[in-house]
Parts: sequence; structure tokens; C-alpha cells
Amino acid sequence: MEYRILGGTGLSVSALGFGCMSLAGSAKEESVRLIQEAIAGGINFFDTADLYEKGENEKLVGQALKPNRKNVFLATKAGNQWRADGSGWDWNPRRDYILACAEQSLKRLGTDYIDLYQLHGGTIEDNIDETIEAFELLKQQGKIRHYGISSIRPNVIREYVDRSSIESVMLQYSLLDRRPEETVLPLLKEYNKGVLVRGALAQGLLINKPAKEYTGHTTGEVKEIQMLIKELAANNHTPEQLALHYVWSNPAVTTVVAGIRTAEQLQQLLAAMEGSDKELTDALRKKVPATFYEQHR
Repeated sequence: MEYRILGGTGLSVSALGFGCMSLAGSAKEESVRLIQEAIAGGINFFDTADLYEKGENEKLVGQALKPNRKNVFLATKAGNQWRADGSGWDWNPRRDYILACAEQSLKRLGTDYIDLYQLHGGTIEDNIDETIEAFELLKQQGKIRHYGISSIRPNVIREYVDRSSIESVMLQYSLLDRRPEETVLPLLKEYNKGVLVRGALAQGLLINKPAKEYTGHTTGEVKEIQMLIKELAANNHTPEQLALHYVWSNPAVTTVVAGIRTAEQLQQLLAAMEGSDKELTDALRKKVPATFYEQHR
């Protein structure tokens, strides 16, 4: 397993991270075993959020990581507030709400500190200074070690890079969604901010899911890209390897956070860590058209 330093934290995280949202709370023992297998495979970065299963996901992850707590990097998120009737959630980046959420997450996770506490979204209309104040206070109190944001909005990302001490940004990035390459990834690289990638497999479109429209690509274009990947992977690689190594090859990227549901998926992703090929990655970059953010620029 390859490890990379996350931003300016000085801490190493595995190039493959475990996205815990996909874990089935109803299969508790199986999920705990899966996390333990991931640790044995070299994964030390685990990401959850208070939003997932209304906090139950955090409880599950906390229990699974308890025996290895000091040896893993635990990340969670806040900012989405469930409505009282459970019908959905609303955006709430207010200071007092973030502070209260942190206390609740610490209890559910069964830990004294959170390695990386992330704002789970963000808009340019937010009172950003108030939100930053909450995260800085939590850091001063020792309840969180570092903080970051999860966002695909260039204008929001720029504000946090400029005004806060975030250490990371979680964003969507893949061969089918090259929008971050235009300005966001260069910006984060320049300022030494960690990049946590989600959606590297583009909802499975880069592996085995039927083609559909995706982030500016037509269904036909997605089919062509799928055929290209299969062609390039035909001999010594798998589609997973090409898709993941395309993302990993960007010098700004720290880790790819993959949603993992089964032991089979885990082993496939661990295997995909091996066998990178720069020539194939360069070929994909040249043949697949870049896409660009149209909003929130």
C-alpha cells in the first residue's frame, strides 16, 4: 500500500481510503469484519458522516475501529441537519450547530478526537467566517486534529483556501469528470491542501455499469470511453486499475475514497493499487475530453 502525506498535517494516509457510507448497518458483524480486513490490507483512512443513516453509520465505524483507533485516520462530516420528521435534511453551517454536531459525533464514534472533521458541503452565501470559527475552536479544544471541506464548488473551495487553515478538500473526480483539473486541483496543489477523491469509478460506469449521461458526457460518449478503457485494459490491466490510477496520477491527489460493500470489492480495489502504467494513463488523458464546471465558478 502506498501512503501519502495529507496536506500540511505531516500524517500519512493510505492512497486507497475506505468510504463507509456503503456499509450496511443491518449486517453489523459483516461490516465490522470488512473494516478489519481493510486495515489488514493496509488501509488506514476511513470516512463517514453524521448524515449517514442518521448517525448509525458513525456508531458502526467507531465500534469497528476501536481496537485500532490509534493506528487509523478517522474522518467524519457535519453541516446537514435532519428535519424533525425525518423527511430529509437542510443545510446548516452555523457555528453553534457545528459545535453541537462534533460533540454528538465524538460520542457515536466512541473517541476523544476526530482526525479530520469536514464541512459536508458549502455555498458562497454561507457565513464562512462563522463556520471557520467553529472548526478552529474545536481544533483548539483538541476535539478535532484537522479540518477540511467536502465540495465541488470552485468558488467555495477558493474561499476556504484563502480564509481558513483547512488541510483537505473532498471532491468528485474521475476520467468521466475531469472538471477539477481546470483550476481546483492546481490551486490545492499550490497551497499544499490534501485532495480526497470520491467518485473515481464514476458510479461504476468506468467498470461495468450500463452507459448513461454523466457530467456533461452523452450516453454515446460514455460508451466510447468504456470501450476505450476495455481496449487499453485488455492485456495486463483491469478497468479498475486504469480508472483509479488515472486519478492517482494527478500530483494533487492524496487518496481515493472508495465506497466498499463487500470483501470481493475490497480485494479488487486493493489489487488495483498495483500495476500502474504511465503510458496508458497518458493515453486516456489525451483521448478522453476534459469537462469544465459551468456553475459556482
